[in-house]
Amino acid sequence: MNKVIEADFLPRETNAGFSWPSSIGGFGMKEKRRILVVDDDADTTHLVKVLLERTGHYLVHEENDAAKAHQSARNFSPDVILVDILMPGMDGAEVAAQIQGDPELQNAAIIFLTALVTRMEAKAGLQIEGHSFLAKPVSIPELISAIEKHLPARAVSERSLSNERPLSNP
Repeated sequence: MNKVIEADFLPRETNAGFSWPSSIGGFGMKEKRRILVVDDDADTTHLVKVLLERTGHYLVHEENDAAKAHQSARNFSPDVILVDILMPGMDGAEVAAQIQGDPELQNAAIIFLTALVTRMEAKAGLQIEGHSFLAKPVSIPELISAIEKHLPARAVSERSLSNERPLSNP
């Protein structure tokens, strides 16, 4: 008999010290933000996908082969790319370099996920290859916060145009 065990990583208590970023579900949210997760561990990418998509605000694509990450990014057009640093064959820095060199992907933010640093180092604001990083294991609220911080800004004109009212003659 198989049992399905579901882990809920989102805080249930109001005093948990986490609040959803105001941009999630905010005015003008027309479509889900696209997240590409690149990690050689399929269990990790799948868990991140399930937990992020469960919020209802993200569409997540998994890539477990670093050599295919660039093409997956071109096909998926993500807003944010989460990249593990240590992967066989091609490491996360090489993946990031390929993506950064592609004009079609220049607006995608890259966040490294790594077990090579401590949480304290990650919180110190240091960067790897000019990108932010999170220490593994990462909590989902921490991951969502980092994603929201790095999402490319929505066009201001999109919001302001929808708020404009026609001027009336006095």
